[in-house]
Amino acid sequence: MERREFYEREYHPKVTDPASRPEEHAFYPELKKFIGDFGLRDKKVLEVGSAAGQFQDTVPDYTGLDIAEGLKRFYHKPFFAIAEGSKYPFEDDVFDAIFSVSVFEHIPDIDNALRESLRVLKPGGVFLFKPAWQVRPWAAGGYVVRPYGDLGLLGKLVKFSLLWRKSVIFRSIFVFPRRFWRSIRFILSGGKMERLDFKKLKANYEKFWDPDSDACNSIDPHAAILWFRAHGCEVIGYPNLLKSFFVRTGHLIVRKRSGR
Repeated sequence: MERREFYEREYHPKVTDPASRPEEHAFYPELKKFIGDFGLRDKKVLEVGSAAGQFQDTVPDYTGLDIAEGLKRFYHKPFFAIAEGSKYPFEDDVFDAIFSVSVFEHIPDIDNALRESLRVLKPGGVFLFKPAWQVRPWAAGGYVVRPYGDLGLLGKLVKFSLLWRKSVIFRSIFVFPRRFWRSIRFILSGGKMERLDFKKLKANYEKFWDPDSDACNSIDPHAAILWFRAHGCEVIGYPNLLKSFFVRTGHLIVRKRSGR
C-alpha cells in the first residue's frame, strides 16, 4: 500500500475526529503557551502535518499543510496538500511561526521538510517542533499493543525483551555514546551538519497498530538541536552543547535568526 493511500484510507479515518475540540488534545496546552509567549494571535501561522485541522482556530491567520488531499473537506481556512519531497507552496519568509506535532518522524525526506520549514519561516520567526522522539524499531510490528497469543516464537521473544529494552537505563547505554560522537563530529566540522543524523525505520503501511507503527524515522532531539544550530537557528533553552547533550523529550522551540 502506498504511503499516501495509507494515510487517506487507513490512518486519518482511525485517528482523526474533525468534530473534536482542540482543548481535548494533549498538545493543546503547549500550543496555547507557544501562541501566548510569542504573541502569535495576530501573526501568520503554518501547521505542518495538520491532519483534519483540529488546531485551525487557535489563531485567526492559520494555514494547514499535509499530504492527504482528502483532508481538505475538514477546513474552513487555507489548506494545501503537497507531494512527497516537494517544495512547500509558499514564497520565502512568509510565516511568523510554524508548529508541528508528531509529524516529522513520518516524513521520508525529512531533510527536505526541515529545510522547507526554515525557508518559509520569516527571520526572527519561531518553530515549535515536536516529533515523536526516538521511535523504537519494534513499533512497526505492534509488539507493545499485540497480545502474546498473536505472536510466533520470535515475536514473543521480541515482546518479552521490551521489559528491559524500554527502560531509561538500557536506552542510555546506546543514546549517550552516540550523542558524544555526534558532538565531536559537530565540533570538528566547525558546527556544520548538512543532513539530520537520524535512524531510518521500516514503516508499517499495511496495519495501523498505534501512532508510531507507521514512523519511518527515529530522531534524537540532540541531533535535531545540532541540525537547527548548523542551519543558523537558535534553539531556545539549549544555548550550548553541554545542555543539548542532556536533552530529553518534549518540544523544541527554534528561532530563525535574522539575516540568515
